Amino acid sequence: QVQLAESGGGLVQPGGSLRLSCAASGTIFNIYAMGWYRQAPGKQRELVATITSDGSTNYPDSVKGRFTISRDNAKDTVYLQMNSLKPEDTGVYYCNSDLQRTRWGARTIYWGQGTQVTVSS
Repeated sequence: QVQLAESGGGLVQPGGSLRLSCAASGTIFNIYAMGWYRQAPGKQRELVATITSDGSTNYPDSVKGRFTISRDNAKDTVYLQMNSLKPEDTGVYYCNSDLQRTRWGARTIYWGQGTQVTVSS
């Protein structure tokens, strides 16, 4: 069993900052990549940031320069530092992970339950 536990969401004012955390727990052999997605009401889920096992990161233009993804391999945890938040950043943020549970198992993508981020005055 693998679980992704998300935390750090909340209500912030425009221009504020928020830091999200996602910790993977359970039987894990290797994590190849972790990332964050978000979904606003009435919209499709979209990529926010990803980070691979070698530290390579990827961001869409909408968050470049404002969001930073990082990873603590020892803790199997990924973070998302969000600065200069805008109302359009509002949504449910989901953590995901591309991982292998055992040496002989298949790579599988897991999702967290999501954490609400609301940017409003």
